[in-house]
Amino acid sequence: MSDYRDIVQHYEQCLALHGDSHLGVDWPKKEDADTRYRVMLEVAKFDPAPRVDGSPALLDFGCGAGHLLAYMQAGGWGHWSYAGLDLSAQFVGLCRQKFPGVQFYCGDVLQEEMTIPPVDYVVMNGVFTEKRLLTFEQMLHYMQTLLGKVFPMATRGVAFNVMSKQVDWERDDLFHLPIDTLADFLTSQLSRHFIVRNDYGLYEYTVYLYH
Repeated sequence: MSDYRDIVQHYEQCLALHGDSHLGVDWPKKEDADTRYRVMLEVAKFDPAPRVDGSPALLDFGCGAGHLLAYMQAGGWGHWSYAGLDLSAQFVGLCRQKFPGVQFYCGDVLQEEMTIPPVDYVVMNGVFTEKRLLTFEQMLHYMQTLLGKVFPMATRGVAFNVMSKQVDWERDDLFHLPIDTLADFLTSQLSRHFIVRNDYGLYEYTVYLYH
């Protein structure tokens, strides 16, 4: 039976085929990837009660090749405190080579206890967009379980994206999630305080989930 580790293996295959690029993390267009990075970081902008006592601390969950950090460094977000986490040792090794001195964690939070200092925000860019060979029900369960584990790691909130159902056609390997299904889970299990963003021109939506 397929599970979420098959998704990780898919991204490692992309890295082996395309190298350290947007294609290496399976984003078809660099400009769209940059749009996603901006939207992820704006979780702090829309925070209904943002912290005012210093720069935000962020955990890039599923950090891949560290492209979000490169975007932050180039775009004026360098005052943020950043740490990355990925299940793939290949991606974490690459990130440690590229960004010496930056904290990167390698591990599976669903299978092991990891000691990670609290952060203001966790961003999960692309973690739930591809389901590969998983069924919809398997991917939904994985998302719900992982969000339940990750949400307490953030003191302010979490940002994540999924594929939209409001499209002309759907791909079987992508996770097209109805907003109502997601909202029912969030409100009953995690928090009623969330924002759904469908305003940035891609066939997906991003959710900011706040405590």
